[in-house]
Amino acid sequence: EPFAGLFTQGMITHETYKDSDGKWLFPEQVEKRDGVTMKRGANYAVEVGPVEKMSKSKKNVVPPEAVADTYGVDAARWFMMSDSPPERDSEWSDAGIEGAWRFVQRVWRLLDESLATLPARGTPCPAAIGKQANDIRRVTHRTIAAVTEDLEKFRFNKAVARVFEFINALSAFEPKDAGDQWVMREALEALTILINPMVPHLSEECWQRLGSTTMAVHAPWPKADPELTRLDSVTLAIQIDGKRRDEVELPKDLPSKAVEEAALAREDVRKAIDGRAIKKVIIVPNRIVNIVTEPK
Repeated sequence: EPFAGLFTQGMITHETYKDSDGKWLFPEQVEKRDGVTMKRGANYAVEVGPVEKMSKSKKNVVPPEAVADTYGVDAARWFMMSDSPPERDSEWSDAGIEGAWRFVQRVWRLLDESLATLPARGTPCPAAIGKQANDIRRVTHRTIAAVTEDLEKFRFNKAVARVFEFINALSAFEPKDAGDQWVMREALEALTILINPMVPHLSEECWQRLGSTTMAVHAPWPKADPELTRLDSVTLAIQIDGKRRDEVELPKDLPSKAVEEAALAREDVRKAIDGRAIKKVIIVPNRIVNIVTEPK
């Protein structure tokens, strides 16, 4: 495992089932028919009990061998990390593991469909990169920064969510020239290393397909470029007498006077003030505008 110490996780839970004689049933012994949980191979409904931690005594267990044979161990790891924070219990579900399996396939397809147009590994960054490609570079480096922080703080489910967002952005990106293609390679290489702690087998296969002769687990962890992670704009909440009334998107680090003018120009803010005199405006840079009014 890619960690120096172990972290105690919550229990994996599952529904419990009993047949007509009150005997416990394994999950593979039941099936859904027209929305009703039935015993497989029989014509009667089973009793569906509460979700409890998996235990052999109640037979609400899912054999890991069956999961590995059907979906692969990477899909199982991805599902368990994505479902909830590691300190909480996680409910096992067929829909969850199937979704994780589809994720594995999606990453593989994204890589496979991009390989033909990618520049050779180690190709220098072209001098000219278009706006769309620059936007993808920003997404790449912000994802690197966010996933790195999430993994360091054991927020695996948040790291997984960020990877999903990253893949959505890459799937919508259509490289058209050498600059675009270089940016796509940079993004795919970063993606491959970022998912290595969660889906190592998929990561290693992708790393080889990208032209590496070493293992992904031994590759340097990607570093985010601060210039590319810097946000050009921020969304500020607008409070009036302590109650949130509106929000406004403004350039980052805008002077306080300009922030105040922009906030007071908002129609919803003017309506909420309702003609009252403004006592003072408190601005928390890049976060909140709090307007304090005089009582009528």
